[in-house]
Amino acid sequence: MHMNPQLETLLKNGYKKDAADGVAALELMLDREPELAAEMDETVRLYSGEGTLSMDEALARIARIAGKYGKNEYSLDLLLIVNSLPNLYGKYVENNIPDSVFYESMDDIRCKINECVECKGVVGTFVADWYDRFFKLTCFGLGRFQYEALTFNDPDFTLRCGKTVKTGDTYINMHIPSRGIPLTDEVRLDSYRKAYAFFAPLFPDGTVIFGCSSWLLYPAHLEFLPEDMNIRKFIGDFEMVRGGDTEDFHDRWRVFGRYADLPDNELPRDTKLRAAYAERLCSGGRTGRGFGLFAFDGEKIL
Repeated sequence: MHMNPQLETLLKNGYKKDAADGVAALELMLDREPELAAEMDETVRLYSGEGTLSMDEALARIARIAGKYGKNEYSLDLLLIVNSLPNLYGKYVENNIPDSVFYESMDDIRCKINECVECKGVVGTFVADWYDRFFKLTCFGLGRFQYEALTFNDPDFTLRCGKTVKTGDTYINMHIPSRGIPLTDEVRLDSYRKAYAFFAPLFPDGTVIFGCSSWLLYPAHLEFLPEDMNIRKFIGDFEMVRGGDTEDFHDRWRVFGRYADLPDNELPRDTKLRAAYAERLCSGGRTGRGFGLFAFDGEKIL
């Protein structure tokens, strides 16, 4: 049987029924097709078990397997991830990382399945390479956000609190998975506190530097998003290192999902975010990104 205990636990928490049933059906497919299962299991073993395959090599194998057996590549990519969960869980145990962090981190699978269903129409993931950072134990879900330690590569930047982040310094980079949890003040602060406790050993002076590069931090959001949107509050947590317009709106799918390829005047306006972006695009407005930092002392932004 290919269903594993970690996956069973995940599927009981927040998954839409169609998504959970779809994952279960993929696992049952492996149980019923031993030749396919053997090749998939070997890929899982070499990637997440022995570590002799890189993620790129594993995904190349998956692509060949999908073609050979006439399966959807996004669905098999998902099976690589979910069937590697026992190996990843073992790494968490070996490194004394709490179960709560494992399951918050792996709730990202639910997010990626929802995105794949929305954008591609299948239960799977179209960004399987994203998970390599989780299997390398460099990225962790801690409350609403995900975090990983990175090197600051911009010129030295002095925050309002007087703390200078120098080129080459370590900072904690944030990712914002599409978990469906509003970015309220309480939710954001809870996540920052959890991340502070997790990463504080990397910062001997007791001040953790957080950073984020995202379309959500596009400075012009303060001009065209409604004042009551939590995205504006999230932007307010940061001091902008850089940001501005981009030539293309690469994150269009994050706003409009399956409708992203429609002409601007046909884009849906069924949420505040979609309505604001549709109006922006129809009026010839630009889109973009931002990168910001803030210092945190364990309780508050400095």
